[in-house]
Amino acid sequence: MAGSHGGSPKSWLAVTIILLGFTLGGVALCAGPNWLFFWVGAGIAAVGGVIALAVDIFSDVIVDAPRVPMDQRK
Repeated sequence: MAGSHGGSPKSWLAVTIILLGFTLGGVALCAGPNWLFFWVGAGIAAVGGVIALAVDIFSDVIVDAPRVPMDQRK
């Protein structure tokens, strides 16, 4: 994925797990609230956070060259 801001598949896996946990927790709050499913969702999101740290998700950031405004270009 050279030149894109897409990230690596391992980072997307971590983000997907976090999103699934967050979604489960949110639905559980709206449906009752069902505290068991809320805490299961929170646990899944926490596991996703640990996976994100383990795969070094922050190293996927692609730093572009500094932008120069049009009026300051030579």
